[in-house]
Amino acid sequence: MNAGELLALDRISVQFELGGGGLFGGRRRVLRAAQDVSFAIAEGETLALVGESGSGKSTLGAVVAGLRPPSAGTLRFRGHRMDAATWREARRSIQIVFQDPFGALDPRMPVSDIIAEPLRIQRLGSRFWRRTRAAELVEQVGLPRDALNRYPHEFSGGQRQRIAIARALAPAPALIVADEPLSALDVSIQSQILNLMKELQEAHGLSYLFISHDLAVVNHLVDRVAVLYLGRLVELAPRQELFAQPSHPYTQALLESVPRIGVRRRRHLAIRGEMPSPLAPPPGCVFHPRCPKAQPVCRAEVPELAPAPGRPAQLAACHFKD
Repeated sequence: MNAGELLALDRISVQFELGGGGLFGGRRRVLRAAQDVSFAIAEGETLALVGESGSGKSTLGAVVAGLRPPSAGTLRFRGHRMDAATWREARRSIQIVFQDPFGALDPRMPVSDIIAEPLRIQRLGSRFWRRTRAAELVEQVGLPRDALNRYPHEFSGGQRQRIAIARALAPAPALIVADEPLSALDVSIQSQILNLMKELQEAHGLSYLFISHDLAVVNHLVDRVAVLYLGRLVELAPRQELFAQPSHPYTQALLESVPRIGVRRRRHLAIRGEMPSPLAPPPGCVFHPRCPKAQPVCRAEVPELAPAPGRPAQLAACHFKD
């Protein structure tokens, strides 16, 4: 365990078996949602997972939050290997905020019970203490005290997401998995939630695993960025280095699509076609069918995630790193 390391994923893979059985049988197929993914998150750090839809971001988020077991690989939290027993102990230290705040909140429960729910499930404190804790958290996320007795349908989308964040904070976690927490919100509300997350991070010493497809949002919050493509980690770098000089062609293409006022776009060659199906990933480098730099070696060999030339903190899985 490295100094200050909170969470570490070592060669995590997740796959699902599809088809087969039933009335007509059929051939079983394997969907590889994540393949040999390794990264770590430090105490107080925000790491972003970015990539197109189908890249495996939410699957890895579910693994980190303990909602889905990996098919292979090791997950360590504060140096301890996670298994069924240790997950129960770590449950209060790792919480999750989902994309859809309305779908994530029980419409039959008042806000006070929603926020206190993880405390009740984990049998933490008395009923009076849990209600007091809920009242404190409502104020911390910028909602009035009278919100405690109201129901989710009485709030706007941004306010519901504040309630979801308060619920995640209730058991005083060390890490919050934020799975596309802004994508269902208006742009003006997104900035407010981003600022709130920053304030809470400073106040509570939180770490975030921030899952997003929006690099413009990522640029305002995170310390490092992990770029996923078809279940594989293709680049991992400090935010400033990645935005200034992306190393992998896929990262270059993602950044090229981010609108920036007054900044001329870099003229990298455009990627071709659409992402292949995770049911039949390409051999070698999974990006090679769309990559403008692809050579025969890309079809034959999986590139190692290794430092870019002259940039030891910036790792890329490409045979021809820039």
